[in-house]
Amino acid sequence: MTSATVTNTTVTIEDLRALIANVLEIDPGEVADDAHFADELDIDSLLMLEISTRMENAFGVPENTVAISAASTLAELHAFVTSKRVGETSADPVIRPRPLSDPAARLFLFHHAGGSHLLYRGWAERFPPDWELCLLEAPGRGHLQTLPLIDDCDRLVDFFHAAVAPLLDRPFGFFGHSLGALIAYQLTRRLQHEGDPLPTWLGMSAYGAPRGEAGTDARPHLMSDDELRDWLRSVGGSTPQLLDDDAVWRTFAPVFRSDFQLLDTWAPPRDPEPLPVPLSVFGGHRDRLIGEAGLLSWQALTTHFRGLEMYEGDHFYVMDHQQPLAAAITATMRSAAA
Repeated sequence: MTSATVTNTTVTIEDLRALIANVLEIDPGEVADDAHFADELDIDSLLMLEISTRMENAFGVPENTVAISAASTLAELHAFVTSKRVGETSADPVIRPRPLSDPAARLFLFHHAGGSHLLYRGWAERFPPDWELCLLEAPGRGHLQTLPLIDDCDRLVDFFHAAVAPLLDRPFGFFGHSLGALIAYQLTRRLQHEGDPLPTWLGMSAYGAPRGEAGTDARPHLMSDDELRDWLRSVGGSTPQLLDDDAVWRTFAPVFRSDFQLLDTWAPPRDPEPLPVPLSVFGGHRDRLIGEAGLLSWQALTTHFRGLEMYEGDHFYVMDHQQPLAAAITATMRSAAA
């Protein structure tokens, strides 16, 4: 079966919401982004077939798109449809530097705020040859720069959930750095909620466990440009080349603001159940954004805490310790899967 493509490049989430509401004969406002198709909207296989047919007629979306997307919510369906726009076969949020037909395991890597999959450039060669590394790219950057930025945590989890769902057919792990740690954690909670396969191991880097109540920390997405650049300099949140070059900053500022809005406006779950997944934590000794106590707070959110490893460096210590990090991740993930 060939991969579905979309002939209309402007299928918005509101277009799909209206179409689904029309099929169900309800008000579009009742079709929430994260409402589960089967459980909350009572969409059975016949209704889904009708939705598929209408999508084909209205937007040129092949009928099999809904089936192969494995989407269970409007947000997931829209993310999948958007990623399959015609002429953008490279617009896949999962980048596999070393694709394997039958990998023994997969490791999914989630990048930081304002960043891209390039944080993990060169990592694949440092892992076992039968492992497939999957670098996740958020919309609005890299080869997905034509896709709209996502400034909401749940919607970004929807986007990644749809992308990784077909790849969870063998042992896999999640490693997230900074913002990526939050996304890896929330995606794991989503998989647990949906009854999907869970990672054999979670790696949280340079990010503290979510707190049940909002803190009084700085809210970078509300800062002026000068304030935001000064704040990023003070905490070591980006490279001087990006912050000091006005032209480069203008390109990346919207990405930073969107990602920080996601972080600043996300409401942590109150008293979440510990995940039944082995979890390890990593950090830099000179990280001004998160200290050792904050990193250790992850112990409360897993039933199998595998410890904290600290490395020399600041918030981006990962860039200078690829080999020891890869060795630690490999050993811990193998141990967790045993």
